[in-house]
Amino acid sequence: MRYYLVLFIGLFLGVQSVLAQVPKKSTSSDIFHSLQKLNFLGSALYIAAHPDDENTRLISYLSNEVKARTGYLSITRGDGGQNLIGSELRELLGVLRTEELLAARGVDGGEQFFTRANDFGYSKHPDETLQIWDKKAVLGDVVWVLRNFKPDVIVNRFDHRTPGSTHGHHTSSAMLSVEAFDLANDKNAYPEQLDKVSLWQPKRSFFNVSWWFYGSPENFENADKSKMMNLDVGVYYPMKGLSNNEIASIASSQHLSQGFGRMSDRGSQDEYIELLSGDLPNDTSNIFEGIDTSWSRIKGGEAIGKILVSVEENFDFINPSKHLPELLEAHKLLANLEDDHWKQIKLKELQDIILTACGLYLEASSEVPNAVPGSTVKINIEVLNRSNAAISFNSVSLASNSFNQNKILLANNQKKNLVLDLKIPETEQYTSPYWLTEKGSLGMYKVNQPEIIGSPETIPPFNASFELEFNGYSMRIDKPVIHRYSKPDKGELYEPFEIIPEATAKFSDKVLIFADRTPRKIPVTITAHKNGLKGNVKLGHNKGWVVDEEFIEFEIANKGDEKTLVFTLTPPSHEDESTITPIIRIDGKELDRELIEIAYDHIPTQTVLLPSEAKVVRLNIRKVGEHIGYIMGAGDEIPESLEQIGYTVHLIDPADIESGSLNKYDAVVTGIRAYNVVEELKFKQRFLLEYVEQGGNLIVQYNTAGRRDSSFKDLAPYPLKLSRDRITNEDSAVKIIASDHSVINFPNAITNSDFEGWVQERGLYFPDEWDPKFTPILQMNDKGESPTNGALLVAPYGKGNYIYTGISFFRELPAGVSGAYKIFANILSLGKEKIDNTTDIKGK
Repeated sequence: MRYYLVLFIGLFLGVQSVLAQVPKKSTSSDIFHSLQKLNFLGSALYIAAHPDDENTRLISYLSNEVKARTGYLSITRGDGGQNLIGSELRELLGVLRTEELLAARGVDGGEQFFTRANDFGYSKHPDETLQIWDKKAVLGDVVWVLRNFKPDVIVNRFDHRTPGSTHGHHTSSAMLSVEAFDLANDKNAYPEQLDKVSLWQPKRSFFNVSWWFYGSPENFENADKSKMMNLDVGVYYPMKGLSNNEIASIASSQHLSQGFGRMSDRGSQDEYIELLSGDLPNDTSNIFEGIDTSWSRIKGGEAIGKILVSVEENFDFINPSKHLPELLEAHKLLANLEDDHWKQIKLKELQDIILTACGLYLEASSEVPNAVPGSTVKINIEVLNRSNAAISFNSVSLASNSFNQNKILLANNQKKNLVLDLKIPETEQYTSPYWLTEKGSLGMYKVNQPEIIGSPETIPPFNASFELEFNGYSMRIDKPVIHRYSKPDKGELYEPFEIIPEATAKFSDKVLIFADRTPRKIPVTITAHKNGLKGNVKLGHNKGWVVDEEFIEFEIANKGDEKTLVFTLTPPSHEDESTITPIIRIDGKELDRELIEIAYDHIPTQTVLLPSEAKVVRLNIRKVGEHIGYIMGAGDEIPESLEQIGYTVHLIDPADIESGSLNKYDAVVTGIRAYNVVEELKFKQRFLLEYVEQGGNLIVQYNTAGRRDSSFKDLAPYPLKLSRDRITNEDSAVKIIASDHSVINFPNAITNSDFEGWVQERGLYFPDEWDPKFTPILQMNDKGESPTNGALLVAPYGKGNYIYTGISFFRELPAGVSGAYKIFANILSLGKEKIDNTTDIKGK
């Protein structure tokens, strides 16, 4: 990808997700709204920790009512959360949530920015958060965004003065913002940034306070509001036919992976912000009071403002193109001013208005969605003027190719099409989320080009540059190369044009469990991304593991075809955790990437290149039983993980559950948050408990308490109260407090060593009260906190067992954590000590 060759194009000019969005069809009302924003030279930046933390009501209000340039800085990409709509977790979830944020900004009119901080999961205190994040680096990223975006006003979602009272990421985001407020104007702070950006001092900063932070509406009603501003964000926009709150609801509903789809809201609504730094405006409804937001803010801007304000005041909604002479004059004056922050922003805004006022359509669409280095693809160029304005098409250039001829006058609604050949350089890097190009750490992503820090997406690999002439005034307009296509069941679609490797490889299983030294067949699927692919593959592995063949040759005739090669892997005699990697060798080049597609209707399809690898685990594990029934909840990969240790997993449709239907299973497991998201379970609970009573094992994984999702009160056969208790440190001490219980001893002996090497967390939403019939098995606590015993609770019920666990098996099993597999196998085998068919995973 060539994003480092076009470092500042679009980064801080409001270009959001340009690669994959359907081109905006602007109405005259949209153009007028853009004119109003063009004539407002003020900016506000909202800062919080995660996707879905942002207050879309306030962002939309500042962007659409105040007309300010408005941004949202999310410190992380939400990589550590859960996923209600699919199986993507960790870095893939971060890609999904990034796109959901961009979709939200596309609705509320804001812009989106990030730091390099990795959402490593829930954190109880900012001290832990800022240590794992590398505070100096993340603070530098915040300072970098402030110096680029240059906000007049900053609004924090969270309170920096209450560490330990909420998610550590939340408080940390506010603490970083407060510190960066002054550092952005300090020449001694991050001086290496100053050869690319200039110092900046925001005018004032606020905390977006609400009654929630005071405990109740009554407490907030009686609170001191002398330093607060009150903004009515429920305004109605006749030109949009929507209220601000309706826009905000639509925006926040883009966060589908977090279950944020919600009803629209209308009517007057107060939003309070508390002053943290700077002066409090006398007009407590005007956040920009005392800040020059007119064109006089720019040296030489008064003449420009005079023209553009006049266009706004006399705007012709029937024929916007009639304002082209004035718009071009303003563009000419603006282009000749001294280089200035606002100059670059307003040139881009004004150019967009000129294009939309003329109904000018420019497109560069590849015939294919992707290509490999060294290949040539055809790019379809379309130019269309849908006005009577005198516009000439002079040329279009694309990398080393260009189309030049005498001026072509673009007659009203007469389309001009041509085709260019695009040669992809051999040195072209691959297109993938830039923050995933190199392996980072637990708390930080690695980005080698500091200039792109903050950008939501990777910059397009190629742009088509159109040279147009408007009434004798030349203008260059860049458009990213995209891929436009259609599907019979979807209609017209747009997606990025991307550069990918000649071939990619993947394993069918990301975790492979070996119970003994029996060799195992390892299929590797090679996908060709060009025709006539020839090469070989070897299986990279660590010492102690043995592969039958050094490499396997392959040939694939057609692009898009796949071929599966099979290696035989023999594990060591001792327990071991390692990784294997398929290494493709083609013409002296080694390739080791897997191509992953993230496809949902509410976001553009995303292509992610990650190292292709699988975790291989030599593990002495035993189990009882074979058939497991699994009721999916919010989405996890536990069924596939259980099949890895020899179980046959049957996915159960809750609608099919009835008396006796579950008796064929050795155990039944409910997926994470199943009772929160599967409404029908509340009507099927009696059948589940009947199954337990007749001798079955029911394992209920964590559900949330006190959330918007519909919590189910009768979760267990005996009283059980869920809490928000959680153990966030994956290395926190664990004590086995029921050492004689069979779940600790059969069929695998569980010791403290089985709690080593865990990932992200121990567990969450543990019960804090339960009936004496439950036996707590484990005791855990994070540093400095009292122990909690609710991680794993077992209760006999009738002839069977009911098990509730908040342990994060949904993270540990897909990560190949040996101890977690042993514990889960014991839970599934509970009560079956007298059965003499104890087996290892090979069934021996």
